[in-house]
Amino acid sequence: MNETIASPHAHAVVDLDAVAHNTALFTAATKAAVMAVVKADGFGHGAVWVARAALSSGATWLGVTTCAEALHLRASGITAPILSWMHSPLEDFGPALLANVDISVSSREHLSAVADCAARLGVTADVHLKADTGLHRNGARPEEWPGLVRLARDLEIARHVRVRGVWSHLVAEGMTRLQVKLFDEAVAVARGAGLRPEIRHLANSAAALGAPQTHYELVRPGIGLYGVEPDPRHIFGLQGAMTLRARLILVKRVPAGSGVSYEHDYVTDRETTLALVPLGYADGLPWAAARHAEVSIGGRRFPVAGRIAMDQFVVDVGDAGVRIGDEAVVFGPGTGGEPTVADWARWANTVPHEIITGIGPRVARRYVHACARRAEEPEESLRV
Repeated sequence: MNETIASPHAHAVVDLDAVAHNTALFTAATKAAVMAVVKADGFGHGAVWVARAALSSGATWLGVTTCAEALHLRASGITAPILSWMHSPLEDFGPALLANVDISVSSREHLSAVADCAARLGVTADVHLKADTGLHRNGARPEEWPGLVRLARDLEIARHVRVRGVWSHLVAEGMTRLQVKLFDEAVAVARGAGLRPEIRHLANSAAALGAPQTHYELVRPGIGLYGVEPDPRHIFGLQGAMTLRARLILVKRVPAGSGVSYEHDYVTDRETTLALVPLGYADGLPWAAARHAEVSIGGRRFPVAGRIAMDQFVVDVGDAGVRIGDEAVVFGPGTGGEPTVADWARWANTVPHEIITGIGPRVARRYVHACARRAEEPEESLRV
């Protein structure tokens, strides 16, 4: 079994008060219930920690990708309703069903597999039928939907499943009106087949804050829960939950004309001081961001000099009096002038989701919460 050893020089502080604030903001924005999406180990923040903070701040559901993620939450003592939504019909649903995990199904094959498992165990599976309203990823296409809901009704009569929900996934703002129409049509077909789902859900973070026509009975904030504004054109007051920090391990003075890091993409134009930060792309920092990236040291921003390597990168601090042991803030909520996750995503031409989920297991998580702002020891979290 592989074991990752945490770096002694870097850590990520996860502010659970920020998670609580963001959750409360979502609950205040809707009359619907709130599902906190904690897949991918809580977007890299720690699923169990985030789940507890969200549930204590108004969320009543949790959303995950796999049954393994759901069972991890159950094993940690979390009893709130959980929906797991990405599966193969070949997998064993037994442990999840026995742990009262709701299962999403997107095809007759998936539904039959869940129902067969429930029948063998003598339980009734709670399922959410997913309709494809345009994302063309998971979910049943409109031509497949009538057959899926008819089978679901037959299996309800046999008491193998209960259709608790119907749901879909938004594509982009410009398609929301069409997707709402297609979703409503899918729900009508399901009801026409005799199903009576108690929960309809469609809204992601952006829609939960800005498109009330998508709210139905449940909204599913994901990236917004962690403090990233889902629509950069609108600032809703979300607070960044993760701050990535590392201590400088080397400081050196170099002359003008010194090439820095691989291929010498960066050459100093003056005598300057270079500082070495012990984080790299093995820890989740995007190699592609190097030409534009900055970090904050002592409250000032300095440019990354040259390429980001696997375990380290260099910062050009000019004539600033930095020392070994000084702390570099790679990203944070931005309240102290430091770069944000959104900045790093822009520099790397990617999405903030990739930045925060990519911060690797060598970076220990430290948790701060409540009025005392107490730091917790890093937990051993599920990496996905």
